[in-house]
Amino acid sequence: MGQEDGRDEERPVHRVSISPFWLCRFQATNAEYDAFRRATGRTPAPYSTEPEFAGPDKPVVGVNWFDAVAFCEWLSERFRRRFRLPTEAEWERAARGGLEQKLFPWGDLPVSHREGYFLRWKTGPEPVGQSEQNGYGLYDICENVHEWCWDWYQPNYYEVSPQVNPRGPESGTRRASRGGAWRHHIKIARCAARSSIPPEFRYADYGMRVACEV
Repeated sequence: MGQEDGRDEERPVHRVSISPFWLCRFQATNAEYDAFRRATGRTPAPYSTEPEFAGPDKPVVGVNWFDAVAFCEWLSERFRRRFRLPTEAEWERAARGGLEQKLFPWGDLPVSHREGYFLRWKTGPEPVGQSEQNGYGLYDICENVHEWCWDWYQPNYYEVSPQVNPRGPESGTRRASRGGAWRHHIKIARCAARSSIPPEFRYADYGMRVACEV
């Protein structure tokens, strides 16, 4: 995990072991979140009726960390498996797609190398699955919308992170998130890049990708 020449919170680079897990190939969509909120009586996701964000195949945005956890709990009850948000370690492992210490899911070539990069994400996120999948078959990883993680965020966590199944600090004021988003100047994040916001915040470039325990 991490990047030696990255930001301070990405160091030190360290190796961790993670138990097997599954991660959804796609970011959670408006259609999936609508099924959840209709079944549970929750209000619609913010922005879901605005043209830039509407559409069943676009990623749901404007959900806070508590909404994302509730969505996972609903899936767990419905399918009798334990669904949850991925940890930062799981997310980074998945994003790298089997490539060791490369900047992006495809390697070290800059984001401008991606076909059509300068024509995409003009006013909002795109429908899921529009980009080439990484080595593990995951779409839109590191791009489109930020993805909530399970962990509390701590900038210096890598200095004390356990070697097996790290799950973040015990407490905090911000929850970790990963990946790039349509709203940023650079639309695709590095695999090692970390981000965070308070768990109650709702932003138009924040969504989720669901993990499941094996």
